[in-house]
Amino acid sequence: MWKKDSSEGSDRFEYLQTLVTEFQDTDSEEAKEQVLANLANFAYDPKNMEYLRELQVTDLFLDMLTEENENFVEFGMGGLCNLSMDPECKGIILQSGGIALVTNCLSSRREETILSAITTLMNLTTPSSRSEITDPAILQCMLRFSLSESPRLRNLAAVFLQDCCSEQQVARAEQQMQGQQQTAVGIPLPKD
Repeated sequence: MWKKDSSEGSDRFEYLQTLVTEFQDTDSEEAKEQVLANLANFAYDPKNMEYLRELQVTDLFLDMLTEENENFVEFGMGGLCNLSMDPECKGIILQSGGIALVTNCLSSRREETILSAITTLMNLTTPSSRSEITDPAILQCMLRFSLSESPRLRNLAAVFLQDCCSEQQVARAEQQMQGQQQTAVGIPLPKD
């Protein structure tokens, strides 16, 4: 096995820094989308976490969740989903009011954004955040998603309900929904 070059880490940091700078400096929406997609992909690799934290990419992704450009939201949500596995990034997301921002993405028309939002909420679940993440409105949303025609959405919502919620919470949410039509109506259907 060959020994890795000691400059690999600094090269990696410089490249990520170049991406962040390009995002900040360009006026092109298309270029920003491409950079965001790249940063979201880099957020998947644990080797990049320290550099992404130093470059405040978590905050950049959080900022994207309120943009009108649906690609910005999708890539920002995907990046946050990847970063939320890292304990330090999870802390940053939680301290920055990220649960509310992520929860708002559950109403996206894009299935990928919704899937990333559900996964992120599961990753952000801690003893102190559980009550906010298992709010009755979110549980009702997950119950409706569990009726989706999309197997990915249906199955992920079921995993959320099973892993993040007590049986009593789910039963209470189901009871609150009784009398309402049991379909995904009221939730914009994802485009993909």
